[in-house]
Amino acid sequence: MTRLLLLSAPILLLGACADVMQASDQAARNTSKTAVNEAMLTRFPQVPKELVVPFTDCVVENALPAEINELTQDAVVGVDDQTAEIIRGVLARPQTQQCLSARAPAAATTF
Repeated sequence: MTRLLLLSAPILLLGACADVMQASDQAARNTSKTAVNEAMLTRFPQVPKELVVPFTDCVVENALPAEINELTQDAVVGVDDQTAEIIRGVLARPQTQQCLSARAPAAATTF
């Protein structure tokens, strides 16, 4: 019985770590939306205001963890040219384009 408990403890800890990591990632993604929203409004005038939210959601969902970290920092210190470059890179990805087509069909002709 003790052996079983000792063997199952690492599995339980790994599960808890995965939950914490997922919660941390989600918090960072939520924070990064602030920077992406601001950048969409100030640096992407070709995106109609009614499409800013779908664009923001698709960018954040398809950004890599390192990009999310940068965008999260930008949410605190403000957006700049680097923020816009990160967003452009994410927008160019096929997965982001598919997301935009699904959420904002008018976006396909916008960007």
